[in-house]
Amino acid sequence: MPINTDQIKQSTSLLGRETVDMLMQVHQDALWILENMGVGCKQPEIVAAFKKYESDGKAILYEDRIYITEDLVKECLASVPGVAEFFVPRNSFFIGGTAPYVYDDIKGEGGILPTIEHVKRIAQIAEQNAIVAGMGRGVKIKNDIKQMNCMAENCSKPLYLAVTSDNALERAKELHAQRGNLMIVFCLTRPPLEVNENFSDNFVQVVQAGLPIFISAMPMAAISAPFCYSGVLSMTHAEVLFGLCASQLLNPGITAIHAGFPTIADPRFDYNPNYGLKSHNLLNILMAHLNMILDIPSFQSCATTNEEHLTPKAFEDTRNGHALALKYGFHMMRHPFAFLRHLIDFSFAKLERAIQIAQETDPNDAPEIDMPVYDERGMESIQKIGLGMYRDDSLTTSNFGRIFVE
Repeated sequence: MPINTDQIKQSTSLLGRETVDMLMQVHQDALWILENMGVGCKQPEIVAAFKKYESDGKAILYEDRIYITEDLVKECLASVPGVAEFFVPRNSFFIGGTAPYVYDDIKGEGGILPTIEHVKRIAQIAEQNAIVAGMGRGVKIKNDIKQMNCMAENCSKPLYLAVTSDNALERAKELHAQRGNLMIVFCLTRPPLEVNENFSDNFVQVVQAGLPIFISAMPMAAISAPFCYSGVLSMTHAEVLFGLCASQLLNPGITAIHAGFPTIADPRFDYNPNYGLKSHNLLNILMAHLNMILDIPSFQSCATTNEEHLTPKAFEDTRNGHALALKYGFHMMRHPFAFLRHLIDFSFAKLERAIQIAQETDPNDAPEIDMPVYDERGMESIQKIGLGMYRDDSLTTSNFGRIFVE
């Protein structure tokens, strides 16, 4: 398993020794989760890929769960192409995400169904602004092929796309052959540590086709992960490590991106994720640092908001997120420009203003924030709750407003 010693020094100077020590323990905790709790999986090719390692004890398959040892994880990570070999440089902000609706910036309300014209406009804005390194879909329309083509025709920068059909896969292969700077996004797992079988066949097809794979996972502190930094980071890291291992066993050396997206449930909003917390930005920055230390291409989330409308706070959240990311460093970030609460509505006014904010922001604008250290209670909760939910865990109920802050 490659360790980037230069990155350890850089991370230590930025985050502090105790926080880097926490990140290294997060990795060890994720390995414990994979070996002792496993991941539920029925997809035949993934199961067969791991089954080959049963004879030497590097994997165990039992009752539709796959248990992976540290040795096998190390072998798999060693074949992932590193950050320096990736086609997107560090500190790159993307227009990303997939909002189901467009926000009406004149009426001040959401709920407009996206059209191909919206997709074209997003792609053209991404192309025209240097601060935007690339784009995901932004919004979703029904015709995947039409959306892919529109994005590719209007934006030459790196793209990430979804593939959920044979036709979409063929078109993605054509685009990758033409331009190369393409990633295919999958949320391979879902809580509690289960492969999402609705998409697992498509995942295997994309990996076998050799397309760069973007492996997302978003455990939520207080719902599907412990309510502390190290706990939710460990659970997120474990889920993505499973996907990274599966990709390397199916197609050794394939480009794979760690897109773990640790998230915080907020009881003030009926336990929905709160993307506007400064703690949300820091969680994702920390996830990026662990990945860069492991020399894995990394794609997280920051600089969005929990505001439903275009309030001053929505833009303050944007500035804070950009500044924190620039102060501490990262590889790639999605969601920083156009989204409102819960990533439901895509606002073009917010997109254009957030681009301006990003151009004006520098690391000195970052708010003060306390760096976390390792919290043993996170693993205690994982070992106690296992594959259950964390809403009633004592770590959760006793720490609202104390660990994750505005």
